[in-house]
Amino acid sequence: QVHLVESGGGLVQAGGSLRLSCAASGRTFSTYAMGWFRQAPGKEREFVAAISWGARSTDYADSVKGRFTISRDNAKNTVYLQMSNLKPEDTAVYYCNALSDWGTRNALYYWGKGTLVTVSS
Repeated sequence: QVHLVESGGGLVQAGGSLRLSCAASGRTFSTYAMGWFRQAPGKEREFVAAISWGARSTDYADSVKGRFTISRDNAKNTVYLQMSNLKPEDTAVYYCNALSDWGTRNALYYWGKGTLVTVSS
């Protein structure tokens, strides 16, 4: 299975932007759809965005549509999440993972450490 390392989180004011990165190593990365998930304190982990292996298709949670953009660079084994117009409710630990199948929004591998995004009002 792949080893996933998320980075790019931090503290930002509402309306600001951040770009998260997910570096993958191990099993071949480019053949899998990838997704971003997040978990706020006291809440269950939820789906945020996904991108197909060839980057032809994307999928976003309604809460982030129009504000977040997922992309990938298969040559670098890296997935990105560009977040703009951040809101306090976006505060969470963000995780990336491969998807078990396109459209399922289910993670395939063990979770990494994630990266914390804190949005202040």
